[in-house]
Order: sequence, then structure tokens, then C-alpha cells
Amino acid sequence: MPNAHHWRFFRAGGFDQVRLDTAEDLLCLDQLDPKLWVALSCPVADLEFDARTLSYLDADGDGHIRVPELIAGLRWVGTRLKDHTPLLVGAAVLPIAAIDDSNDAGRQLVGAARRLLDNLGRGKQTALTTEDTADVQRIFGQMRFNGDGVITEATAEDEALAAAIRAIIATVGGITDRSGAIGVDGERVVRFFVDAAALIEWHAQGAVQRGALGTQTLAGAEAFHAVRGKIDDYFTRCRLASFDAGAIATLNPPGDAYGALAARSVSPDDVALAALPLARIEADRPLPLDRSVNPAWTIRLDALRKHAVTPLLGARDSLQPGEWQRLCHEFDAYEAWISTRPPTPVGDLPLAALQLLVSGGVRSRLEALIASDLAVAPETDALAALDQLVRYTRDLAQLAHNFVAFRDFYTGKRKAIFQAGTVYFDGRSAELVVKVGDVAKHAALADLSRLCLVYFECLRGPEKVNVVAAFTAGDGDQFIVGRNGVFYDRKGGDWRATIVKVIEQPISVRQAFWGPYKRVARFFSEQMHKFAAARAAANQAKATEQAMLAGAKLQAPTPPPAFDVGKFAGIFAAIGLAIGAIGTALASVVTGLISLPAWKIPLVFLGVIAFVSGPAMLLAWLRLRQRNLGPLLDANGWAVNARAFINIPFGATLTQVAVLPPGSERALTDPYAEKPSRWPWYAGIVLAVAAFSWWWFKLRGGAA
Repeated sequence: MPNAHHWRFFRAGGFDQVRLDTAEDLLCLDQLDPKLWVALSCPVADLEFDARTLSYLDADGDGHIRVPELIAGLRWVGTRLKDHTPLLVGAAVLPIAAIDDSNDAGRQLVGAARRLLDNLGRGKQTALTTEDTADVQRIFGQMRFNGDGVITEATAEDEALAAAIRAIIATVGGITDRSGAIGVDGERVVRFFVDAAALIEWHAQGAVQRGALGTQTLAGAEAFHAVRGKIDDYFTRCRLASFDAGAIATLNPPGDAYGALAARSVSPDDVALAALPLARIEADRPLPLDRSVNPAWTIRLDALRKHAVTPLLGARDSLQPGEWQRLCHEFDAYEAWISTRPPTPVGDLPLAALQLLVSGGVRSRLEALIASDLAVAPETDALAALDQLVRYTRDLAQLAHNFVAFRDFYTGKRKAIFQAGTVYFDGRSAELVVKVGDVAKHAALADLSRLCLVYFECLRGPEKVNVVAAFTAGDGDQFIVGRNGVFYDRKGGDWRATIVKVIEQPISVRQAFWGPYKRVARFFSEQMHKFAAARAAANQAKATEQAMLAGAKLQAPTPPPAFDVGKFAGIFAAIGLAIGAIGTALASVVTGLISLPAWKIPLVFLGVIAFVSGPAMLLAWLRLRQRNLGPLLDANGWAVNARAFINIPFGATLTQVAVLPPGSERALTDPYAEKPSRWPWYAGIVLAVAAFSWWWFKLRGGAA
């Protein structure tokens, strides 16, 4: 079934993009096949776009705007405006008369607009701006009830309710009210009081388990566990002694154990001392609780007697096996009760405070406040929706021109929402600048864009941001990590920008033409530098050696060696042959050129240039035709749905090279210019003479 709406497209970047020229185009985007959308998703971060508008659109809060969310936003604003002209033009001012008041939602918006303007002291104003609605949060803060179902301390009628709200926030947690304060809602109130009731019931059950210990239960349990294993060991040994009297000597420490202790200083914390039994092992002997026990355990046994034995069994100086079993039974039951403690943060509050909150009717009073707050929801929701309407009217058309199509980017009328600003570096300004988070992660995918990318770390006071700039004109000779430039953000702020990473790609065909010659010149320069450095090092070593031998030569002078005519004759002959070979080769080239017709000589030079620069230029031309915006944005979290190419003519507009202003005056005399050397002229004369001599002798030989 064909679409009811008639679409029009324009071609840019090598693909068709939909034109959104009318409000109907925007409101019918749900009929446009998503395969024809340039992007299917974009992040809410690192965009030059209103953050609150993006937060309204991001209904699921996942940090991305997708096709259904943009369509839902356009549909929402379309049903609330009877005049869609402000939506199409992205008007910063929304006339109240443009709101559709033929339905309840529209009438609530109009009423909210009137009340807002009255509160601002501009009751006669007939239009709204984002500046008017931006302070809605402050207006909510002035209201006791603002309709979001959240109550704060300021909502409470008395200190008891305020204390209850503080207690709920401290335990269960709070939620942000429309005013910006932290409060509680119905869910948190119910959770708190249900948990509090369960905890109070648990404490009531534990009163039986605590028995005579009362408030000393915890201290008694700690004292009991500190000695349980050692007391079990003692009574087991005594039962063994009762079973076999001959084992008594073995069950007690041997004499050499005390001898080892006697040979050194002993303290109550000594590990070897603590390993000995609690007391002397005898058949059916009770455990003494006085000082006739192992000194390493005296303090812990005193704590057991004070916090467990005396409260449960009464004051005594010894403990019978049956009495010990009773203590074990009591504390095992106590631990079983402890294990059933409800897992809730409400338990951090004192039991008395919980009982007061639960029994004092606080819950019903809090729920009544929440109900009163929700009762004004239609009115206050309209006030919140008013801010959303004003921002949607101003921003959604611009977002569509950077999401459904990349009109802003390809027409150049204004920067796209992903363009962060301008980078100035090496006499150029780069306009395609995108904010990035992780440079290494971004570069891994952005390399596929075939763009020459330079990553900058930008600092402005304590603030720091990373950006990547695409350079599409000039050359890349000066792209060196550590060099500095300047980044101007969209608000005009200047940042110190330092290169941290470079992705090298062809920038222009012109750069590719000169590339081979620059590489050859760089190679010879490096070789000459290496040769000069080697010669300097050799001369330095030779000078050092001669300085060390100078004294010896002065002590035993020797006559200078005789001049070897044959040796120097060979050297001169070799030099002559080399010069002759070079001259012959050059003469051959010159003669070949002279022998050609005049019209062929330029063709020879062009052929040499094409042989040297042609492959590099062809490769650069192919790469430049493959430059694609998609991977650059995909690396930032976009889902670009088209091959958004950046061809050579369009790329030239994204980077501006420094040029003198029209009508400028320029003095061509440079007082510090280097004086031209005469040696190239001398070399040219020598080569010309050599070529002419070779040609003359060849001509005479042919005549003979």
C-alpha cells in the first residue's frame, strides 16, 4: 500500500535524503520507511543540543534517542498545537494561541501557561519562551503539593511527620521531588512500615529466647562463643578420664611442655600457653571459674561468668557438665532466632523509635499527604508539560534535520548537532570536530572513515574534554603528537588543545602530488644528517687520539713520509673517472633531450612527473572518494544508516586554509631572507660545458 504522504528527497553525500520542508513532513515521519532515515539512533551525550529536550525524548532513560522516540515526540507536540508553524521554523517563542484548546489536555496547558505568567508577573504576555518555563522547578519548590506523589520535610505538618520522612529516607531511600528536594513516595512509605512491623514482631518473638539474659543477650552470646570450643574440649577430656583413669596423665600436659614455657618469658597472650587445657584434667571434675584456670583464658572465662552464667544459673565459682549443656541449649536457641531476623535496613533504627512510628498513626498521615499531593497532579503535570511543549516546538525540527537527514551538515547553513566547534591548527581551521570519550576506543572504529583525524586533549581551567578534528585541506606534515592548537567550542570558549593521537590518511590530491618528492628530500636530509654526524664523531675520535699521541711524537720525532706520487695519482684518477661517469650520464640525458623535437621535451618531463607522482595521486584520489562520516559518528554511539560520503569538493569546505583578506597589501621584500647561493649556477655551467664537450667530440668523431 503506497504512503498517503508525498515525500521529496535531495541528494547530498552520495545518497538520497528526505526533505522536511513542511510541518506535515515532520508529523508524517511515522510513514517514512526507517531504511530511508540517515540515522536510527543517536546518543544524548556530547551533542550540541538542549539536554532537557533530549531527556524528555529519552523515555526509557537508556541514553540514546531512537526512531520510535522521535516519532512519539513529534506526535505528542502535533496533537497539542493547532498551528504547526512554530514547530516547522523551530520558534523560540510559542504563542499561547497556537496551543490547541479544543481538548482537555490543551485546555490544561493553556491554563497552566496563564498561571505561570501570572506567577512570573507577566500576566499580559501572550507567548512563552524556554526562559519562562525553565524556572518551573523553582515554582514547584514554592508549592506545598506539586502533584508528583512525593512528599518532603517541607510538606510535613509537624515534626513527627518530618522525623518519619527523614527516617524513611535514611533507611529505605529517597526520591527526588519536582522541587529538587529529596522526599518519599507511597511505595517507600509502604515498604518502610511493612518492614518495621515485621521487625517489631521479630523482636517480640525474641523476648522468649532472650529469657533471663534480657538486654545482655548479645554480650552473653559473644562471651559464650569465645570459650565454647575450649570448654567442650575440657569436659570431653574429663569424661575420658572418668572412662579410663590411666589416661589422666596423658590427657594433662607433659612436664616438658611446662619446661619449654619456663625457658622463656610467658604472657597471657602466649599461643603455646593458650593451647594447654583450661584446667587440670580429672574424672568428672567441674570447670573452675576462679583463678585456678589456664591464665590465657582467665579474662574470657570471667566474661562468660558475668554475662552468661550468673544471669542464667546464678553466681557460682564452678560449672558442672549439665549446667554447661543448659548454656549451650539456651544460646543455640538464641542463634536460631537471630538467623530469622528480617533482612531490612529499617533495623538500623532503635526499636523504641520503630514502635513509636508504627503505633502512632504516622503511616496513615503520610499516606494522606501523598494522596493530597496526587490530587493536584493534573494541574501540575500541565505545568511540567508546558516546558516540554515549548522545548519540543523549538528543537524537534532541528533534531529531525540532524537525524532523519543530515541537512544541517551538508547544506552548511548551520553546524550539525554533532559538531562541537572549530579547531585552529597549522594555519587551518577544521569545522568537522566531534567530542569523544575514550580516544583509543573511538580511533579503532573511526579509522574506517578514511578521514585524516587528529585527536586533541582540550583544557580550559579545571575542565577537560577530548575532541577529534577531521582535516580535509592542506597537508599533514605538522601533525605531531604534543603540538598545540586552540579549540573554540560552540559558545565561543577557547580551549588549549594538545595533539594526543593522529590517524594518517590522504588529505588532498595536491598533498599526494608533492608527497614522493618530500619523502625523497626527507630521505636525503636524514642521510646527510647521519653522514655528518658520523664524520663529526670520527673526527672527534681522531682528534682525541692525536691529542693522546702528541706527547710521544714530540719525544721521538720522525721525518715526514716521502710524497707517494703513485698513490695520489691513483686517487686523482679515481676522482676523474667518477666525475667523468657522472658527466657522461648527465650529458647523455641532456643530449637525448636536445635530440628530441622541442614539442616532445615537455612531454618527457610530464612523463617523469606522472611516473613519480601518479601512483600516489591515484591512491589518494581513490581514498578521498571513500571518506565516510558514518564510522566517525558510529564510534561515538550513533547508528548511522547511510553511507554519508565526504567527497573532495564538500571536504574542501570543512577545512579552511589561511588566505590573505581581499584588498590586503603585501610587501614581498623580506629583510631576513637568506641570500641565494651561487653554487647551483656553477654546477649548471659545469654540466652544460661537459654536455657540450661530449656532443662536440662525438660530432667530430662522426665527421672523421
